[in-house]
Amino acid sequence: MKQYIIAISIILLLASCSSDKKENVVETKPATVNYQLATVEKGGVATVIKLPGQLAAYQEVSIFPKVNGYVKNVLVDIGSKVSQGNLLMTLEAPELEEAALQAKERFARSRADFAIDKERFLRLEEAAQTAGAVSPLDLSTIKAKMVADSALCNAEKANWQMQQTMLGYLRVTAPFTGVITERNVHPGALVSATAKDKPMLELKQVAHLRLQVDIPEAIAANLKDKDTVSFYVSAFPGKKMTGFISRKADNISAEFRSEKMEIDVMNENGLLSPGMFADVILKSKGNVDALFVPKSAVVTSTERKYVMLVKDGKRTKVDVSTGNETSSKIEIYGNLQAGDQVIASANDEIKEGK
Repeated sequence: MKQYIIAISIILLLASCSSDKKENVVETKPATVNYQLATVEKGGVATVIKLPGQLAAYQEVSIFPKVNGYVKNVLVDIGSKVSQGNLLMTLEAPELEEAALQAKERFARSRADFAIDKERFLRLEEAAQTAGAVSPLDLSTIKAKMVADSALCNAEKANWQMQQTMLGYLRVTAPFTGVITERNVHPGALVSATAKDKPMLELKQVAHLRLQVDIPEAIAANLKDKDTVSFYVSAFPGKKMTGFISRKADNISAEFRSEKMEIDVMNENGLLSPGMFADVILKSKGNVDALFVPKSAVVTSTERKYVMLVKDGKRTKVDVSTGNETSSKIEIYGNLQAGDQVIASANDEIKEGK
């Protein structure tokens, strides 16, 4: 009987504890998170970007000898300003002069032979007017010899002219107006037409320069020829310089996703030099047909770039590509329309769904 009473007491105690636990349990529902939304708007985002560029000569040439010879005179040095056609240096090659003289003599001899044969042919042709005075075979023979001598005379003349041209290569002249930037020979040096390791002289046009810059494809598409571009060089801090776009490569680099452009820079005062680095300032009006959102709305991960679209209370990731941007706005391209709502400050931790 005593054991029975103890068992009932234990059952009542357990029932009492179970009842207390049920009274203490409070049902909780997941809290609804309200995200700040932003409206997708249409219109380009005007921006200013700074890109690295490099100045290059508009024209430059490495001057090598066209014939073998010895350097006789060098009339220029590094920094010499020359005009087109100016004599830069002279070479000497006695064997070329001898070959030209021999070619001239051979031409003179062949011309004399041709003149004699022509005179003989004309006399025989005149005599042939009298029947039986000249054999037709003799007339044909002398005519054939005259034609052969004429061909030989023309060949010797061409050879003589070629030798004169070779002699002309002993005088080295400037192909365009510019500045000598490199000199590697001195009088007495032997130069070879086959050796291309070092040029005798380096000539660059510096009054007109090319500013070469690689521009990201999203911005390059909105730039046109003759657009004015500003730039700065470290040699003149704070001095704003300008040029205009003259050439576009019309080719996007697969490696850097950029297009090479060249900006013509007039440099009559000689302040700038080829090889200088420049900071190019570009003002892009943006694509008027693009959409834009707050910059914080775009999430960039290792796999994708997207915005979180909120429609009918449901969150969906929409992949986008981007264009111009400022500190607060960014152009986006994707399956979106103006007026759509996206989460203004999105991140990877926000999941899709309701």
